[in-house]
Amino acid sequence: MRIYSEENKTELVRVVCNCCGKDLLVENGFLKEECIHVDHDFGFFGQKDGMSHKFDLCEECYRKIVEGFSIPAEEWERKELL
Repeated sequence: MRIYSEENKTELVRVVCNCCGKDLLVENGFLKEECIHVDHDFGFFGQKDGMSHKFDLCEECYRKIVEGFSIPAEEWERKELL
């Protein structure tokens, strides 16, 4: 869950893992800790038609979820980090 400044709606002030509730480190409006951010709009032909979901997971919670996959997530090493 991302929380932004009341005065400046674009300045990030806090990020909380939606799974475990851990506060992630934010300094000067920038996230200083690895996490995954999901912002998804569901389309048609499912139970969530027309719904949108947004959440954040800390690296530890993401790792636990991915370890439970029947088919492993694809992964590769990036040569360039921006």
